[in-house]
Amino acid sequence: MYQQYQEGWIEVICGCMFAGKSEELIRRIYVLSYAKKKIQVFKPMIDDRYAADAIVSHNGRRIPCYAVTDADALAALVEADSEVIAIDEVQFFDHRIVDLCERLADEGRRVMVAGLDLDFRGEPFGVMGELLARSEFVTKLTAVCACCGAPATRTQRLVNGKPAAYEENVVLIGADECYEARCRRHHEVLSIQEQKKGGDRQR
Repeated sequence: MYQQYQEGWIEVICGCMFAGKSEELIRRIYVLSYAKKKIQVFKPMIDDRYAADAIVSHNGRRIPCYAVTDADALAALVEADSEVIAIDEVQFFDHRIVDLCERLADEGRRVMVAGLDLDFRGEPFGVMGELLARSEFVTKLTAVCACCGAPATRTQRLVNGKPAAYEENVVLIGADECYEARCRRHHEVLSIQEQKKGGDRQR
């Protein structure tokens, strides 16, 4: 006898910067809106590059959202009849977002999150490793390496046009003024000493 499948899962859209993560999240939101699903969209308040109250892709496509300070603030805004919860830039939340995503999925909701899987150092970004492990579905997107045109999986941070030092803060909100997409071969991370030597040579 046919049994209808039960909804309730976590799906992760990940990749480096300029890979189209927000674009893909927005696309899925639009598709589900045609199916008359009740959708709530969120992002961390720290991400205000393009708009305070919208998810905006690098090519300008946008969708309204709630900007929240943390996972607790997000949880307080979730409505009882919401069927889909979409979260952009999820890497900026702390570990409580993992527990919240699990709970929402257990309640039968479709939880869609998008974020950077690796930080500028090439290391797992915050909660992303655990979210990837706990999710049912993963979509990993690539960009194009700014150096050679190969598939890019890393985010290169630049300081005055030079690779950033490993010791710098992981979180730095920005776009193409301080980041590039790079392949494994062309991704560079310097030490503070190497960065200073490079600056001295320029002078």
